[in-house]
Amino acid sequence: MEHFGFPVETIVIFLAVVGVSIYLDLFAHKKATEISVADAAKWSVFWIVLALSFYGYLWGRFSKEWADLYLAGYFLEKSLSVDNLMVFMAIFASFGIKSVLQHRILYWGILGALVFRAIFVLIGTSLFMASPWVGFVFAALVAWSGVQMLKNSGGGDEIEDYSDHWSVRLTGRMMPIYTKLHFDRFFVRHQELFVNGETAKQVTRNGALYATPAFLCLAAIETSDLAFSFDSVPAVISVTQEPLLVYAAMIFAILGLRSLYFVLAALTRYLVYLEKAVIALLFFIAAKMVLQSWNHAIGDTGIHISPGVSLMIILGTLGIGVVVSLMFPGPKDEDAQDRA
Repeated sequence: MEHFGFPVETIVIFLAVVGVSIYLDLFAHKKATEISVADAAKWSVFWIVLALSFYGYLWGRFSKEWADLYLAGYFLEKSLSVDNLMVFMAIFASFGIKSVLQHRILYWGILGALVFRAIFVLIGTSLFMASPWVGFVFAALVAWSGVQMLKNSGGGDEIEDYSDHWSVRLTGRMMPIYTKLHFDRFFVRHQELFVNGETAKQVTRNGALYATPAFLCLAAIETSDLAFSFDSVPAVISVTQEPLLVYAAMIFAILGLRSLYFVLAALTRYLVYLEKAVIALLFFIAAKMVLQSWNHAIGDTGIHISPGVSLMIILGTLGIGVVVSLMFPGPKDEDAQDRA
C-alpha cells in the first residue's frame, strides 16, 4: 500500500469540519449552565456521526483500506480515552469542581490536547518511519500501560488527591494563588480582590495576578492528558503510520471527550468491565506492534494483521466489555454512585 501522504483536499475538509464543529459546540454551550446527561448524549452522538462521516469520505474518495485504518485508530483512541476520563473525574473531585465549570475546563483542556497531539504524532510517526526498531520501544510503552492499568484496576474505589499534583506545586511557585473559586475565572487580578480580613488568608502571597483553583484543575488535567498521550499515540501509530490519518483519528476521538465525560460519569458504575476490555486492547496493540516491527526489522514471519482485522478486534473487544458489564453488573456501591 502506498503512502496516504497529505492530500490538500483532505486537509482542508478536515480542518473546516473540525473548526466549524468546535464553533457550533462553543456557541451551543456559551452560557454557563448545568450540563444534562441528555444534552451530553446528543453531542456525543453528533461527534460520533461526524467521525463516521469522515470515514465515509475516506472510503468514497480514496479506498476502504485507508478508511479502515482511520476508523481503527479512532475507536482505539476512543477506548483508551475512557481511562483518561476516570482520572478527570478524580481531578474534579479533588478540586471540588462542579459540572458547570467542568465543561469550561474540559473545553480548554481539549484545545490544548489538539496542539500537543499534533506535536506527538509528528514526532512519533517520524521516529517509526526512520527505523522499524522504534516499534519495539513503542510496544514496550503500550504494554507497560496495560500492566499499570491491570495493577490499578483492583485498587478499590479510593480517589487520588490531585490538589497536591506536581503541576499544582509548579504553578504555586510561578505565581500566587487565590485559594477560592472566583466565578468561572482561571485568573483574578489583585485589584478585583479586597485583600483584607478573611480574604487576605485566601492568597498564598501578594501579587498582581492570582491563579484560581479552576486554573490549577486545568493544569492537572492538561499534564495528565500529556502523560496519557505517551500511551495513546504509540498505540494508534501501531494501527497506521500515516500522520494525517493518525491525527484525524485522534482529534475526532478527542473532540467528543467533553460530552462523553458527562455521559460516562453517569454510566461508569454500570460499565464495570469496560476497563478490562481496554487493558486487553493494549496488550493486543503491543503484540501487533512487536509483530509488525519484527517483520520489517528482523524477518517476515508471514503473519500480517490487516486494517480490517484490527478494526474488528478493536470493536469486538469493546463490545464484549460492554455486553459483559450489562450481563454481570458489579456490586452496588452507594459511595461510588454519589461520586458519579
